[in-house]
Amino acid sequence: MSTERIGVLLMAYGTPESPDEVEPYLTHIREHYTYIRGDKRPSPEMVADLQARYRLIGGRSPLLAISREQAQALERRLQDTLAPETGCEFRAYVGMKHWHPFIHDVVRQMAADGVRKAVGIALTAQYSKLSVGGYIHAAQEAIEQSGAPMEMTFVEHWHDRPGFLQALARRVQAARTMFPEPVRADLPVVFTAHNLPARILEWNDPYPRHMEETARGVAELAGIRRWFVAWQSAGSTPVRWLEPEVPEVLTRLRDGGDRAVLICPAGFVADHLEVLYDIDIEARKLAAELGMQLERTASLNADDDLIDVLAELVRERVAELVR
Repeated sequence: MSTERIGVLLMAYGTPESPDEVEPYLTHIREHYTYIRGDKRPSPEMVADLQARYRLIGGRSPLLAISREQAQALERRLQDTLAPETGCEFRAYVGMKHWHPFIHDVVRQMAADGVRKAVGIALTAQYSKLSVGGYIHAAQEAIEQSGAPMEMTFVEHWHDRPGFLQALARRVQAARTMFPEPVRADLPVVFTAHNLPARILEWNDPYPRHMEETARGVAELAGIRRWFVAWQSAGSTPVRWLEPEVPEVLTRLRDGGDRAVLICPAGFVADHLEVLYDIDIEARKLAAELGMQLERTASLNADDDLIDVLAELVRERVAELVR
């Protein structure tokens, strides 16, 4: 009797791997979102701007490479711990929503590899219909269109998992040591996540609440008295976005007398453009102009404490799949 193979699909947004891929990448994104009206092709200025940002962080985003490291580490962990318990083999995959490897292609590969049961996890802990919901829809659609005999169960959110909160709290505590000792006790911490169109508020979308709960949980564990939530990396489209954004919060803190601030990008689990450029370059530049020291917590990337959380999520879902 052959060993049952359980697939784990880790899903993320996607990123171009070279400057030549920036234009088709932007086109794919603009074709996907209905709130972008008119010509879906990005302007030459938009393409050049994004290419310039990638050059400033080393030429390309490390997101895909880190996501693959996360998948490899998770697969090893599951093979070492869960496989002996269940008698199943575990195979982890990475699928992206807006660039290669596309989720629909990866789902087909999973089916070709003999995966009949799978767990889908978005590599962002807070749920929104526009983000995680889109990843889940893409995977479900791929299964339906391919006709693959695959049952996939999804983790919709994991924003309040103790292991996740503890991992972020440890990084907050470590990052506080980058500041002079006199400011550490009252240091403001700004928790950030990717901005989304404000229309999600009309749907009672849980995204803002999930982010607030993540921030509160981390602050309590890390002993942070002053903490704030701010949104970052809003798209260049004429729609209203969630508020407050990072520049507003930094300015407000400076006006209140603060000269130091720590940013914890709790809406992201890996280094990528929104962390390495939007925070490390753009936000730090603004902070310097405001006369403030800005530091950032280290990303979780493929560290053991993130893999612990992902493995726990898989373990719980596998209990539903393997009865």
